[in-house]
Amino acid sequence: MSGRGFLVAGLAAGLVVAVGLSLFCGGTGLAAIDGLFSAMPSLDTLILRELRLPRVMLGVLIGAGLGGAGAVMQGFFRNPLADPGVVGVSASAGLGAVTALYFGLASLFALALPLAGVFGATAGVTLLFLIAGRGASATTLILSGVAVNAMAGALTALLMNLAPNPWALAEIAYWLMGSLKDASWTEIAFAAPLILAGLAILSTTGRSLDALSLGEETAVSLGVDLKRQRLTVVAGTALAVGGGVAVAGAIGFVGLVVPHLLRPLVAHRPGALILPSMLGGALLVTLADLFVRLVSGPGMPLYLGVVTALIGAPFFLWLVRTSQRVAP
Repeated sequence: MSGRGFLVAGLAAGLVVAVGLSLFCGGTGLAAIDGLFSAMPSLDTLILRELRLPRVMLGVLIGAGLGGAGAVMQGFFRNPLADPGVVGVSASAGLGAVTALYFGLASLFALALPLAGVFGATAGVTLLFLIAGRGASATTLILSGVAVNAMAGALTALLMNLAPNPWALAEIAYWLMGSLKDASWTEIAFAAPLILAGLAILSTTGRSLDALSLGEETAVSLGVDLKRQRLTVVAGTALAVGGGVAVAGAIGFVGLVVPHLLRPLVAHRPGALILPSMLGGALLVTLADLFVRLVSGPGMPLYLGVVTALIGAPFFLWLVRTSQRVAP
């Protein structure tokens, strides 16, 4: 087995352990599995089936989407500081969801909020291409993404500023912090096809990313269609990240931290980094959410997006500082 094979196997084993800990830590024993498919389940089985299992599964999906998208974005831009949020998908999806909360659309039916989030992500990607143009370079895409991020952030702040009452403002603010606590099978049924489709699209970019690491001119000479590559990367990121943001809010820095930590273990090959980053992202989100669930208590809620930001922000500052030292 190759070094990458051992890495993938190790991450998969770690994820299985993390999922098991998340399912059974905190008062629910292994006996709850016995009545998992029973028509008359016990209380422990109900907690496992209706609360913990969908929460863990949604965390795995979202983490895989963020990690995989982060690896592809960093490979495409050839920059370890790139993040799925760089193209404006996360901020646009957040704006769509906040709009649904502001106008009360989220109370109309169960999927109103995630549908609004996906619509926002789609609108953000469309705007990105309109700003960047068809033949945009990686630098132009980054600058266009910054513009989309700024616009979405400003409109989100405007809606929060105009919130009709403190309760509406609190609802918007709490949603933006990112959380898996209200995860349900309905949300999984909505988000899973989007995230899995995005990951399937991103998985096709491996060979092109390896060629692109040699430079755009070399990649073109090796048969890489750059225009198609840009569309594939942005569309896959929109689905993989937008689907998660739509149901759980903003969970940042996973796509930045995980690929950077795993890159040396795959000999810095962008294509070989995609699958390990999916598993690593799922592992990080699962462990972070377990920590959130164990630490939170009555009157002291802790949100997943806050924990990932507390992990990611110092890491980002360290990464920037390291990059400055290495730069000539």
